[in-house]
Amino acid sequence: MLEPTALQTDTQTLIDAINNMWILVVTFLIFFMHAGFAMLEAGQVRSKNVSNQLTKNLLTWSIGVTVFFLIGAGVDSLVGGAGFSPAFAAESAADWIGWLYGAVFAMTAATIVSGAVAGRAKLRAYVTYTILLAAVIYPVVSGMAWYATGLLGADGAVGSAVGMAFTDFAGGTVVHAMGGIAGLTAAWVLGPRIGRFNDDGSANVIPGHSMTFAVLGTLMLAFGWYGFNVGTSAIFNTENAFLADQLGRVAMTTTIAMACGAMGAGLVAWAKTGKVDTLYVANGLLAGLVGITAIPHTTTWWGAFLVGGLAGAQLPVVFSFVEKRLNIDDVCAVFPVHGSAGVLGTLMYSFVATEAWNGFTPDVGFMIEGFIAQFAGVAIIAAWTVLTTGLIWGAFKALGQARVSREHEQEGLDGSEHGIETYPEFGDEGTAVADGGTVRTDGGVVPADRRSD
Repeated sequence: MLEPTALQTDTQTLIDAINNMWILVVTFLIFFMHAGFAMLEAGQVRSKNVSNQLTKNLLTWSIGVTVFFLIGAGVDSLVGGAGFSPAFAAESAADWIGWLYGAVFAMTAATIVSGAVAGRAKLRAYVTYTILLAAVIYPVVSGMAWYATGLLGADGAVGSAVGMAFTDFAGGTVVHAMGGIAGLTAAWVLGPRIGRFNDDGSANVIPGHSMTFAVLGTLMLAFGWYGFNVGTSAIFNTENAFLADQLGRVAMTTTIAMACGAMGAGLVAWAKTGKVDTLYVANGLLAGLVGITAIPHTTTWWGAFLVGGLAGAQLPVVFSFVEKRLNIDDVCAVFPVHGSAGVLGTLMYSFVATEAWNGFTPDVGFMIEGFIAQFAGVAIIAAWTVLTTGLIWGAFKALGQARVSREHEQEGLDGSEHGIETYPEFGDEGTAVADGGTVRTDGGVVPADRRSD
């Protein structure tokens, strides 16, 4: 006999079920972004460090999400003014879903840092930092920004003083800029990879081992980003037509900013070198997405073009500044992609928001007040991130635990940290033979069926 149909079910129960399923699907999309980060970062490191980078991505999720469950979610609610409510104390299915939804955002911030310190950080140092980021650093940021009673919220100390709450719809600053700033700080404390800079400060290019992986990872991240932005928007509600308009706007602005980010980075790279750099285009696409992430729900259509284009265009400029002026070795360009792009988009909120424009007449008062609120939020989050990250990595460095030895770095972290080679058949010693053949003295391989020759 058939079970009762949905039409025979209480309306609110049906709405709750739809919302819960939507949030879970969105959560799974955001989790899939870790595959994109893994491919993007693996493609941008040298072949001798690929397994190390992949291991860091796996452990970031595994360890970080556990710590966020036990501690981080409680710190988030505490800082937000709701009291210490750890996830393990949840009493309903909706609370479990809410914790997981928050966890995928937290782990996105955490995994960004791994790309900046690639090729020379000790695994134990990175894992320890991930634990502290998931337990305290990120939850403090999310708590003060995403709760009305948090420091930056409408009812918080800063929000009340400024007269407007800090706006960050899906984590342009809370997740991405925070991760990018943390990555830059950690990379500065660690110092550059061997051979990255000459004695006179000039930079040497250390290319990644696979452009294919990098571009594939970029597109995987872009796919997951629809969960990041659009997923944050859509909650089923039969009485609120505004949400439907917001959903369409977020989908539109996310897509336009993504496209313009790629074009902006490619155009600036071409203007600087006469060549359209593939990696700049890929990272520019991501920078466009980061730029719009704080404000996709309010931005005008032309604002999406502007924010995305500028976020992409700043990428080659900021990367060159970090490399040539600051001499910081940010391996996967996490600061120009996530840090400066996230800050730029967040600060542009009040200038491109639909509320700021009545036809062609700008609301100057709204623009000024909104900029002050956004600037205050960015400054506080950046200061907290630099301070905590600098102290933690500085302590690792003082204890001699931040960086692998010179010998291990030259050997590659795959061997020194994990005892494996990602591509054993192409190793210097040529000892791995997949088909059962033997190794000749000249380095060639004798197939198994011709060993007697």
